Amino acid sequence: MKKLYWRPATVSVRVLALLCLVAFAGLLSVEQLLVPERRPMYREKLSAAQTASRAFHFIKEERERMGLPIDPEIDPMQSGMMGELLSPTTTNTGHLAAKQTTVNPNFAAVVVEMLHRANVHRGDTIAVGMSGSFPALNVAVLSACVAMDLRCLVISSAGSSQWGANHPQLSWPAMEKIVSERGVLPIRSLAVSPGGVDDRAVGLSKRGKDMLDEAIAAAGLTKLTPKSYDDSLDQRMSLYREHAGTEEIRAYINVGGGTTSVGTRVGKHMFAPGLNLSPPRGPTVDSVMSRFAVRGTPVIHLTRVETLAERYGLPVAPTEMAAPGEGRVFSRTVRSKVLAGLSLLALFGTMIGLLRFDLGHRLIGSRALGSGRPEPMV
Repeated sequence: MKKLYWRPATVSVRVLALLCLVAFAGLLSVEQLLVPERRPMYREKLSAAQTASRAFHFIKEERERMGLPIDPEIDPMQSGMMGELLSPTTTNTGHLAAKQTTVNPNFAAVVVEMLHRANVHRGDTIAVGMSGSFPALNVAVLSACVAMDLRCLVISSAGSSQWGANHPQLSWPAMEKIVSERGVLPIRSLAVSPGGVDDRAVGLSKRGKDMLDEAIAAAGLTKLTPKSYDDSLDQRMSLYREHAGTEEIRAYINVGGGTTSVGTRVGKHMFAPGLNLSPPRGPTVDSVMSRFAVRGTPVIHLTRVETLAERYGLPVAPTEMAAPGEGRVFSRTVRSKVLAGLSLLALFGTMIGLLRFDLGHRLIGSRALGSGRPEPMV
């Protein structure tokens, strides 16, 4: 004998309310329970940051051995990467918060990110212009090159603005030699200029200039001796071409505000901080950056570091040293695809249970939405 039961002709208000509740709970969970997602080049970024951290350690170790004190007000992280307010080799004024912000090993990951976006690949050749004013950023760039296995053609300057590598005993050439001899960053500069005005340290005392010459010689590097701004520019471009050989230079990285590299103070502000895939609009100041840019070479302009730090989730003027792997440059929070899928399955399952098998009518009653007589079902 067949059993007879009754099925409502319409869906009850309570069933619809329960379905809405399940759907809302799923949406809320997907929106609130975000999960971390690693960004591209994660391994290379982490390797670069770890390398930069080791380089900072060795430079600080050598500084302590030399007996150079660390001012806690200037360098609250006790990193050893900050210089002095004034010294005989100080070429220009500086911004203290910007210098403090650069002392973060994760800036090396930022450089990896920019090189990746510039379509630079393992084994490629790039050119770099470094300033003694930002030794921590110099370390970051070299660390990124090592992590990506790039051929890095570097021309640097020995002079420094305030709070950079302006200790006469611990200039950038000296720091470069330290990390190279320790085997952390084996990349050496092709040549080193005095830096400062016209790339010739114009305005520095004879004593200051002699100290820069001694620092370059002690590091075993070749001194660049330009006769003028234009001569410095020509010599730098010639060195890059000579050492690149038949290889194409796939990107140019500028660190800081080196006169010839950026094109004086006016040229410095023509390029945006970070990656520039095309030259700025309008007339440009002749510089290393502009010459590469007009050829279609991507230019990475490492300046306005506080802006860059905020863009990539790094702290501005930190008081504690960041650990490698911190910042949005490594990962971001996204909605979980797994959780979204589970929420949909839960909603579909609830709909099937409540509507197809009439569990809603049996469990929570039959207060219907609309009218209609129940239909007999066999």
